[in-house]
Amino acid sequence: MSETGRERKPKPPSAAAPGDDPWARWRKPETPAGAAADRVVPRAAGKGSGGTGAVDRVEPAGSPSAPVKQPATVRQRPTGTLSPIKPAAPARGKAAKTAFRKASTAPVGKSYDAAASPARAPAAQREPGAPAQGVRLSKVMSTRGMCSRREADLWIERGWVFVAGERIAELGSRIDPDAEISISREAKQDQAKLVTILLNKPVGYVSGQPEPGSTPAVTLIAAATQVRQSGDPEFKPWMLRGLAPAGRLDVDSTGLLVLTQDGRIARKLIGEESDAEKEYLVRVTGDLIKDGLKLLGHGLELDGRPLKPARVRQINADQLHFILREGRKRQIRRMCELVGLRVTGLKRVRIGKIKLGDLAPGHWRFLRPDEAF
Repeated sequence: MSETGRERKPKPPSAAAPGDDPWARWRKPETPAGAAADRVVPRAAGKGSGGTGAVDRVEPAGSPSAPVKQPATVRQRPTGTLSPIKPAAPARGKAAKTAFRKASTAPVGKSYDAAASPARAPAAQREPGAPAQGVRLSKVMSTRGMCSRREADLWIERGWVFVAGERIAELGSRIDPDAEISISREAKQDQAKLVTILLNKPVGYVSGQPEPGSTPAVTLIAAATQVRQSGDPEFKPWMLRGLAPAGRLDVDSTGLLVLTQDGRIARKLIGEESDAEKEYLVRVTGDLIKDGLKLLGHGLELDGRPLKPARVRQINADQLHFILREGRKRQIRRMCELVGLRVTGLKRVRIGKIKLGDLAPGHWRFLRPDEAF
């Protein structure tokens, strides 16, 4: 008996060496057949002991009170190599019995709630290479003369355009070409701020992009050269932003030049479908070929393309009067060369319904609200 009052258990016999038995670490020591182990029975603590000092008694094996211990089953030592456990294959000819379960109508990978919800009609997809449906909204607005394409894109971005009462704010939107289009009050106010200027361009100024050594006509637009009219707004430098010529006039020509911020006016004067008349006084020299005047009216072509019919008449020995409905580059000068004439002076006096009048060379004025081309 130890000092603590407890008897030590006898140590079990040592197991086989680890090298001999690979399962020695996990198996229980075997009890020899016929050998019974003593059982330690705990004794209740006596009175006054305070729960300490109680000594367990040991009952010898084979005593009547000791329960009979069944002999331990001898485990066979495993043989072979370790491998993953595979599920047993079902017996041939017999289907495995499973609990009955009603087949689900839900698509694979989707929940029942998703399957129960009404199916959404698939969006119509355009075949590769097939043309897009409808016409671009900005193109329709430009064709109708509501504004230029650039202005239309700006208004669409700002949400100022409505198609059949629905606001369109996505660039590149396509619509039915016959759809109803309207613009907001902000677009109308923005359009009302656009200015159009009538200039009497003198010789030596180019109408469009400046060439090397030349001066653009827009440099003539200043407060000092303005011809004031009743009701005209005060000229401000910001009015020059986006101001572009609606039609060209050669550096050697003079007369009426229109510069505008309004895309509707630009399209009406120089668009592909424009039929605005342009009237010129032309001074010429040379010998007119036979039927030359008739050919100037109709029958000539430039760059392999026939010219639209024109009205041409002779004013005096060295001056002609032209009315054209198109404006190709240096058109009148090239037409005269084809009939044996050379242009020495050219002046544009009218575009559409707007006349140059008595506007002095190098001066300009605003297009009035009551005027239209």
